[in-house]
Amino acid sequence: MSIREPQSINLTRGYLTALISAGILSTTAIFIRYLTETYHIPALVLAFWRELFVALCMVPILGLVRPQILRVDRKHLTFLVIYGFVLATFNALWTLSVALNGASVSTVLAYCSAGFTALLGWWFLKERLDWGKILAVILTLSGCVLVSGALDPAVWSTNVLGIMTGILSGLAYAIYSLMGRKASQIGLNPWTTLLYTFGFAAIFLLITNLTLGAILPGAAVHPSDLLWLGNRPSGWVILFLLAIGPTLGGYGLYNVSLVYLPSSVANLVVTIEPVFTVVIAYILLHERLITIQIMGSLLILGGVVFLRIYEGRMSASLLSSEK
Repeated sequence: MSIREPQSINLTRGYLTALISAGILSTTAIFIRYLTETYHIPALVLAFWRELFVALCMVPILGLVRPQILRVDRKHLTFLVIYGFVLATFNALWTLSVALNGASVSTVLAYCSAGFTALLGWWFLKERLDWGKILAVILTLSGCVLVSGALDPAVWSTNVLGIMTGILSGLAYAIYSLMGRKASQIGLNPWTTLLYTFGFAAIFLLITNLTLGAILPGAAVHPSDLLWLGNRPSGWVILFLLAIGPTLGGYGLYNVSLVYLPSSVANLVVTIEPVFTVVIAYILLHERLITIQIMGSLLILGGVVFLRIYEGRMSASLLSSEK
């Protein structure tokens, strides 16, 4: 058996895991949009509780199933603190973007991270950046531009904050992806990484809400705003479901995919998420996309399909060259 065969299996496993992650993550924006529209909860308050619920749920689950995962070497703590800060930044920007742009557009804007991830991965992690990956990046970024309506000058004049927040969330997501790949390279279990990053992210978001609430949009103006949902149990239930469903499942599987795939490839694969989100948002939230936005979604889908075919052929070529 060629040593390249396990690599081909890992490639398939990585793509499948990333695609399942995208499907689960696609419901995230729906939950957030519902909470911000129905309960008007500030975006950064929502982000704080989301991170906290994920961490609190993971501790007993991992403690029962694999308690050894709860332990982490002290040498990795600094990395995990920084990783948690990046996650807090991404989720804060992402949640605010959903509130400003809607579920469909904010999800697509977050995936301008595909281009950032490919370039930063090539620069910092020495990941391959060839013509196939560049073409996939161009297709997905073009789709993001079309779906966001960035070609329409009126969008920039009426929603500059929303568009810029969405693009910055994409940059933060790219950095998150790169750090996830680095975590796998230094031997951190993906579920250990998830637990600690969400725990540290919750701490950062709590500090942000308590100290910068009067400055940052979407933060808690008063400490009491952290309990925004008050005695509305339905709101707390939905927020909890957001944490243990699309967040824990989606992010967890995405971290697992980074064990098998370069960060740039994993990030490109999950750019299919906006397609899922668009369909769900259309059915549940009655958000409508115009023709050019549908074309953009198809470009994103095409970029992902092309990348899978291209990477498969590259893997097959390496296999044949070693036999």
